[in-house]
Order: sequence, then C-alpha cells, then structure tokens
Amino acid sequence: MPGVTPSKWVRVWNERLTDVPLTLLAVTPAEAFGALREGAADAGLVRLPVDGDDLSAIPLYTETTVVVVPKDHLFAAAEEVSADDLADELVLHPLDDTLGWEQPPGRRAEERPATTADAVELVAAGVGVLAVPQSLARLHHRKDLTYRTLTGVAQSRVALSWPAADEAPDLVEEFIGIVRGRTVNSTRGRRAEAEKGQKQPRDQKERKPAKPAKPVRAGKPGSGSRTTGKPAARKSGGAGGSGRGRTGGKPRKRS
Repeated sequence: MPGVTPSKWVRVWNERLTDVPLTLLAVTPAEAFGALREGAADAGLVRLPVDGDDLSAIPLYTETTVVVVPKDHLFAAAEEVSADDLADELVLHPLDDTLGWEQPPGRRAEERPATTADAVELVAAGVGVLAVPQSLARLHHRKDLTYRTLTGVAQSRVALSWPAADEAPDLVEEFIGIVRGRTVNSTRGRRAEAEKGQKQPRDQKERKPAKPAKPVRAGKPGSGSRTTGKPAARKSGGAGGSGRGRTGGKPRKRS
C-alpha cells in the first residue's frame, strides 16, 4: 500500500531464498484487501483494521500522524501541532483516508478529495491542510510543502495480512518470519524445516582408543619386587647390620 516501504524485507528475502523471486504489487488502500481475496497477491502490507474474518493479520508498527501545510504556514514554525490547534483550519478528508476517523478535527470541507494525492495538491494551492501518516507525507513530498507532528489524533497501524487458513502456505510463512525479524537459524516454516532436515550431523570427534593396561610382572624371589605368591619373610636385624643374616638368639660358639 502507499507509504509502506518493504525494501529491507525484500533484501532479506533475496538473500535467503535466492531461487524464489519476490514480486511487489503496488495497490491503493481500496484495492489491497480485494487483491488478497482474489489471489492477486499472496500477502500484503496493509493498514488496520482488516475488513473481514477471512484475512489474517499481524500488526507490525504504528505510524506517527503529521499535518501537511504550506512552507509559509504558521504551523511551519512549530515543532508539533495538537488537534486543538486545527480548530480554525479547513482539514481535508480524502476518500482514501488511512486514519479511519469519521471526521478529522478542524473545519469540514464541503467536498472530499478522491485521493490523498489530490488533497496534497489542494494544500499546495492554499486550500486547507491535511492530516496523514508520516510515510504518506514523505511519499507526496513537495518543495513548497512541509509537515509537523500532529498530537492527540488517530494513528495508522501497518500490518502484514494474508488469506486466513489453518496453516499459511510455505512461502507466506517464510515471509512472515522475515517481517517479524526471525534470524536464519530461528526461521520457522516447512521449507526451513526441510532444509534443516537435510543438514548432515556434525562429525563427532574420534575417540582415542583406550591404552591397554600394563601387564603385572612377577618379580624374582629375593629381588625385592612383589610376586604372585607369598611375600618373602624379612630378615630381622639392626639398622646398621652388614647385610648378613642374624637370628634373635645368642651367637653359636665355633668349634
């Protein structure tokens, strides 16, 4: 719809789904919901409210409302304007109004312009002022016009909408994920799940074979090492002995 800028989402789409072209279709506010119902578009960036239960929608963001005035208007000297400040102004109300109010603040115009673009032309001609979402003020920018933030009035909410169903089509689900800011790793949808299933599992590190246990060697008797049999009896003696065996009794007399 006019004023909505999907360029960042289109860029992400082209990076992630290189094999699927994304075609943008420009429509008027009056045509947007019909394009979704008739299948002319798979999904649409629209302004709330959605007219009917046959369309699903996810709110994305709320736009600031501004008042468009000639550059030499008194409002051009202010940083922002309130609804009460419009009491004496002729406020134009185009038929494709996106703010959803029955009547904007200020004095009512005898005739309603057919489109926002027509209303902007009237403002430039000095016939009244116009309240619109900021994106539309930028879209219809003219050198002889300016705009200021308008407080205390309705604001426009932008949403992503698609035909209601138990389950959104694969590619619509992919676009929903991109618009909602999901990363590549967190993107949901059957396409993403399928690609995830095709990924090979990470190679597991090869386990090093366990080292064989060292064999237990049987020591020779008398060598001081342990044996598989009974341990050798220790020879008793003083700490300062020469190594010869002694008994605990008296020494024998040599004959």
